[in-house]
Amino acid sequence: MTSQPKTSQPASILTPEERNLVRLHVDGPIAVITNNRPEKHNAMSDEMDRRLWEVLAELRDMPELRAIVWRGEGKSFSSGRDTGQIGVRTEDISDLEFIERGHRPTQMFLTMPCPIICALKGWVIGGAFERALLCDIRVAAVGTRMMLPEVAHGVIPDSGGVARLFQMAGHGVAADLALTGRVMTAEEALGHGVVSRLVADEADLDAVTMAMAERIADAPAFTVKMARRTLFNLSAPEVQRSINEEAVAQSMVFASDDYAEMQAARDEDRTPVYRRR
Repeated sequence: MTSQPKTSQPASILTPEERNLVRLHVDGPIAVITNNRPEKHNAMSDEMDRRLWEVLAELRDMPELRAIVWRGEGKSFSSGRDTGQIGVRTEDISDLEFIERGHRPTQMFLTMPCPIICALKGWVIGGAFERALLCDIRVAAVGTRMMLPEVAHGVIPDSGGVARLFQMAGHGVAADLALTGRVMTAEEALGHGVVSRLVADEADLDAVTMAMAERIADAPAFTVKMARRTLFNLSAPEVQRSINEEAVAQSMVFASDDYAEMQAARDEDRTPVYRRR
């Protein structure tokens, strides 16, 4: 696998409340990451993101770790970006720099030293869905709903998830989800290989994903490492290339007349008139 990317995130001190937004429990060779904002369906705030990157960086430096389970407290894995923080930026930096800085820690999902198993339930939306797609394995409970709604908000998915979805389900399915923003059910996701297993409920989800982690942890460590290296070389270079392309494309979207027109039309409660530029 490739060398680990530097996160280069702005230095910040998280309060105890912010640290609790993403819980970490390590038991021997297995770690469990828990999204812990259940009252908001685990919508990802800036503080939650910073804590997630902190957790991943901590786990990345644990050589004895053998498997990671990533789950959500409450009804949903994550409903995506906290809508109250969309478009909020406090720093005077370019759109491209802002996006690329977020991409650096995101790529830790591709380069962690051990497999990440995602336990999906409830809503799995937008960037949270993309991050789950970057992980090694996804298991879903019946009733899970996944979607990429970005285009309806005038932007594009920009965390590499579409590239991974393209690898799993093909151009037609990836285009359908990315361009229409429709919901994909757990059953459909299983049929397309987006998730590898479907379980009945949340209790089964936790039990099955933990059993999978234990099985991986019990296998010869070097063998698992080489198997993941093979999978990485098959898939990750194209995903990383797509992430770089998405950063440029998203920065162009932010600067476009059509994006400005969408925002203005919404503020003025009128139908937008797009000029295709």
